[in-house]
Amino acid sequence: MNIVISNTNKDPLFHQIKEQIKQHIFSGELKEGDPLPSMRLLAKDLKVSVITTKRAYEELEKEGYLVSAVGKGTFVAGQQPHVLKEWQIRELENDLEKLVKAGRHIGLSKEDLIEMIVIYYEEES
Repeated sequence: MNIVISNTNKDPLFHQIKEQIKQHIFSGELKEGDPLPSMRLLAKDLKVSVITTKRAYEELEKEGYLVSAVGKGTFVAGQQPHVLKEWQIRELENDLEKLVKAGRHIGLSKEDLIEMIVIYYEEES
């Protein structure tokens, strides 16, 4: 599992860790039952405090992505494909909400925003 954090990113470090772990789950790189590094080991590898990795793991556990077993470690929780897709859609909706707010903030019309989305969507095809 490769996690890259940036001190120049506006998102808090724990959030960067959390989102990247979720992306590894969404992509299938991390599967049900896969172990995650201990909070201490991950903190050491990323050169952050254990509190930072603890917060990321705790939030992921609260959201149902991870399960922890005392003395055994932290593991990827089981996700059924339809549940995983629902989580991905929810994440996309959150991103879209931010995008719409940013567009409104700079005075972008709904039509212009939709046109931009169509252009990017078609470029990826």
